[in-house]
Amino acid sequence: MTSRILINAVYEPIHELKVDVYLPTTPVKAGIIDIHGGGWFRGDKQKDADWAMRLNALGYLVFVPNYRYAPAVHYPTPLTDVETLVEWIGDQYALPTTQLAAVGGSAGGNMAVELALKYGMPAVSLSGILDIEQWLATHKDVVAKQGDTSLFNVTASAAINQSGSDDQFYKWFVTNYFAEQSIANYHAATPSTRVTAEAGPLFLANSLAEFVPSSGVLQMAGALTANQVPFTLRLLPGRRHAKGYLADVDADVVAFLQRNLPPA
Repeated sequence: MTSRILINAVYEPIHELKVDVYLPTTPVKAGIIDIHGGGWFRGDKQKDADWAMRLNALGYLVFVPNYRYAPAVHYPTPLTDVETLVEWIGDQYALPTTQLAAVGGSAGGNMAVELALKYGMPAVSLSGILDIEQWLATHKDVVAKQGDTSLFNVTASAAINQSGSDDQFYKWFVTNYFAEQSIANYHAATPSTRVTAEAGPLFLANSLAEFVPSSGVLQMAGALTANQVPFTLRLLPGRRHAKGYLADVDADVVAFLQRNLPPA
């Protein structure tokens, strides 16, 4: 049971970046950073309140941040924001990176993986946007086009982008993440190019015919294997995206987290 939720704590005062903190009833020994999705151009921490409460009920201290996104900022600013949050958690809650994990879906899944690469913490990525450089190189003829996002903020994450691939929209928001659309930036932002033996263990999930191509998790699986980093890979049938299949993988996610970061 949640004892208290601290809403809108400011973790970065210059840009007034805020985080919701879900405090457990038991003594705090481990924390999870839950990063919302939205293609790096939309979204809000409140949309991950459901997942945060599920994690909090397991005994974890859960942090759900807002972060800056395009077009006001571009890569790698969102990653810098969550790194600032990691420092804030250490200062405010005395939790070092060895006592933290990260979870996220879609763009949030990408950012969770990035935290695993930088800090060695365990991470869960549901449909993380991981194939950037190669996908863009093989889809040069696709004309980028923004989709209808008018109902995004009033629609549950589990109901968004559940209709399968949409290459035009996918290309639009991936390239929209970059101020300069260049091969060098695409390469730098592709996580599999930076895997080392110090990366944290990963739980990677993707549907086989969904909005985010499964090539990203397969690339990560190859890079993790080459560097002998343990990982769990779940490939699901159908078109469901990220939190659309969370219920199906929830038991495996919980087992992964409790194995790699026991809450007590």
